[in-house]
Amino acid sequence: MGEYPESLGLSEFRDANPFSFESKYSLVVVRYQNPVRLLLLAIGSLLARAGLVRREHVVRTTDLSWPRIVTGLARMSKAAVDVGMVGIAVGEVAIAGVGFAGPFWGIAFSLGGGFAAGTIALVSQGFGANAHDEIGQAIRSSTLLVLGLTVPVAVVFAAFPLELVSIIAAEPATAQAGAEYLGVIAFGVPFAGLNLVGSRIFIGADDAWTPMIVRTGGAVSNIGLNALFIFGLSMGVSGAALGTVLANVFVTVAFVLALVAGRIPGIGDLPVKVDPFGTYFDRKTLRDVFEIGLPVVGRNSVWTVAKFPTFAIVALFGPSVVAAYVIVRRILGLMNTPGWGFALAASSLVGQELGEGDEADAEAYANDILVFSLAVYALFAVVVAIFAEPIVQLFVGPNADPNTVPTAVGLTYAACIAVLAQSVKGTAAGPLDASGDTNWTFYSQVIGMVGFAIPLAYLGATVPAIGIVGLYLSFVGESLVPAIINFWRYRSGKWKLISQQYGPDTTVADD
Repeated sequence: MGEYPESLGLSEFRDANPFSFESKYSLVVVRYQNPVRLLLLAIGSLLARAGLVRREHVVRTTDLSWPRIVTGLARMSKAAVDVGMVGIAVGEVAIAGVGFAGPFWGIAFSLGGGFAAGTIALVSQGFGANAHDEIGQAIRSSTLLVLGLTVPVAVVFAAFPLELVSIIAAEPATAQAGAEYLGVIAFGVPFAGLNLVGSRIFIGADDAWTPMIVRTGGAVSNIGLNALFIFGLSMGVSGAALGTVLANVFVTVAFVLALVAGRIPGIGDLPVKVDPFGTYFDRKTLRDVFEIGLPVVGRNSVWTVAKFPTFAIVALFGPSVVAAYVIVRRILGLMNTPGWGFALAASSLVGQELGEGDEADAEAYANDILVFSLAVYALFAVVVAIFAEPIVQLFVGPNADPNTVPTAVGLTYAACIAVLAQSVKGTAAGPLDASGDTNWTFYSQVIGMVGFAIPLAYLGATVPAIGIVGLYLSFVGESLVPAIINFWRYRSGKWKLISQQYGPDTTVADD
């Protein structure tokens, strides 16, 4: 590891390492100062001066996480712009329709993101141990697994969009809008799953720059395509869905070409190159990816599945509350973008140290990233709380229901509290994912959603004395309870023992 003098200030901190990937694991060196990176370094520098984190950990975490945060900001901004565009062009019915279709689209991310946890665990440990053959096998097997699961899902969505959306959307107009969106977006499901695997491959190999370039480019193209289809061609919610599908196809093609070539023109060689004609069906690798990823799929699916009763409950409050809820979900997604970087940085850096057999340094990284993440989330939450009303106004047209904005502002304040717990929940899950100890993060999500979030929302909808406060508490409960459980499991240290089952050249013992 590079050492940094204790007296290092922000300017020296920045100049000593002008851009990411200059650590011993990095292959790409780009001289570029990104404002997100500089903001993270500023916060990290203050924490380091206070003795709360190690300076070298701040640099490596920042260099690996900021491209993911930029990616998250781009993609969540795209999602927010989708809602804003259809809201302005069509109205609150379209906002609600897109919201009702959201849980189905989320299944692609539950499957792809879940098994991508197995990918990043195997790739990061293989990268730390310099086991490149095992990295290629992990990538091919992950691709096979994700395609095998997402293609059937896409077929069902495309064949029965109205029947599926009508399960949770009682009003015919919103159900029709949701079905229109789902029927098109279905074709993007396999590509969305593969894109999550593709980004985790590079992050596991200490390269967050490549997925940032690829996926941010996809998000930008998505916004442009949506503007063309929604406003230029007057395609409404179908246009928003078509833009998303095409953008996901572009990203998948870019990832495949980069992995096969092992380089990107204008950037140079990449840390990973894959032989596309190698073995895909490797029983041990598939088993490892499946065992590590299945609890994460379950964890992700808990929220995805919970959206169905949650949206049905929210619909009991009326159309204006549904629109407000969808809007605040997009705002919460933007506030949660630091987690895109910190959780995956924790998985990658902890996994690499575990691959080298250095459990003490793995834990030190995890501790510092927890503190670092919480500080960044706190800053995001304060800024959003201050500007809550003008932010909400960006999503609604001039003819919006007068109750929508105040309802959304109140929910935004609740989201600002919830996102602090989200920081601990996501970052504590990082080292657990890296080690393969993914069961407890699944349990925590189930307890948070089924035991707290959904019942609190239902009480708000059915008990007049509680009312909208039930939704406020639901926001907080879905993050706070998993945060407590994930942090407790992380502090137990058992993840370090479990990691020994999945390290390079090891065999998982039978139960």
